[in-house]
Amino acid sequence: MASASGLTSRAGRLWTRFDGPGRLAGVDLARGLAVLGMLAAHLLDTDRVLTLEPDTWVTLVNGRSSILFAVLAGVSISLVTGGSRPLAPERRPRAAARLALRGALLWVIGLLLVLTGVPVYVILPAYALLFVLALPFLGMRARGLFLTAGVLALVMPWIQPVLDAAPIWAGAGGEELAAIVGWHYPFTVWIAFLLAGMGVGRLDLRALPEQAMLVMAGLSLLLAGYGFAVATAPLVARQPYLAAVLTAEDHSSGLWEVIGSGGFALFVIGSCLLLCRTPVRWVAVPLRAVGSMPLTGYVLQLVVWAIVALALLGDTSDLLGIREAGLFVPLTAGLIVGCTVWALTVGRGPLETVIDAIVRAVVGRDAAPRPDAPDSTPVTGSGGVGGPR
Repeated sequence: MASASGLTSRAGRLWTRFDGPGRLAGVDLARGLAVLGMLAAHLLDTDRVLTLEPDTWVTLVNGRSSILFAVLAGVSISLVTGGSRPLAPERRPRAAARLALRGALLWVIGLLLVLTGVPVYVILPAYALLFVLALPFLGMRARGLFLTAGVLALVMPWIQPVLDAAPIWAGAGGEELAAIVGWHYPFTVWIAFLLAGMGVGRLDLRALPEQAMLVMAGLSLLLAGYGFAVATAPLVARQPYLAAVLTAEDHSSGLWEVIGSGGFALFVIGSCLLLCRTPVRWVAVPLRAVGSMPLTGYVLQLVVWAIVALALLGDTSDLLGIREAGLFVPLTAGLIVGCTVWALTVGRGPLETVIDAIVRAVVGRDAAPRPDAPDSTPVTGSGGVGGPR
């Protein structure tokens, strides 16, 4: 009896941790969708022109999944540093130290993933730098964060082609340097996504008006970005610099991609928050479980990929071979089932637990965390997404 009672009590605690007032189910759902988008971008043939035909819709995961996770990383940073009320100045140094150490750990994990030779652009090194760049903004409220993100989103795409053409990337060690700093996700532009996400995290994300506002704002930016991309394409076709700036091409860091895909991320987050006000909240438990441990999901899929590719093909860098092997379906199913079982029987994801333990040992526990702060490491985990090289 005592044993059964103890198991019931533990199960109740785990469920409360997963679905209680301390978590935003919609944020977990959005992260789960981004993880699956990452898997599809890596392991499926997504090089298609988007049309009204459903079999072309898979191309939506390209670029947008990684941007969604960058925005979600900003949301998580805000949630663990005060939510809608930024931490008081005296508490920010410890919070900044915790985030900086998390960034350093993500950078190390990212470099280890690069060494596997799996043919994706690993996003974790870029996330590590973004975490550091976010530190001066921890005390800023939503309006200031959105304004700063907006200015950077409008200005930096004009500078990025010049930075991309710098001799350092083409010289000796340029490829290695690009991998170390995650230049495929250039922090010079992607800081706008992170700050926009921090602005979202400073809102009251449990309030219906804020959730609806995110959907409407995101949809407006989405339509504007991709609409202007179509309208300006004929005008810039013969002008290389303008073509590099005024584009919505995936992973281009062009102006229209930043606006359109940034809007897509806001739209998805707002929609997930709204959906989790309905019974979809319960149907989506498996996806939410994946989203509750994005770092584990991101790292695990690349490690499994490397092991399977080495065993079947003898080469971890054979992208075509691993796609033809049909890894997407079993890996996706395994990730969903594994994360669901883990979340409901163990709790926090294994890598999230390890990183949190290291941070607590080195920096210490936050004296008074907010009740709405998520349990998961603020990644996104990449869980972020990288496209094939």
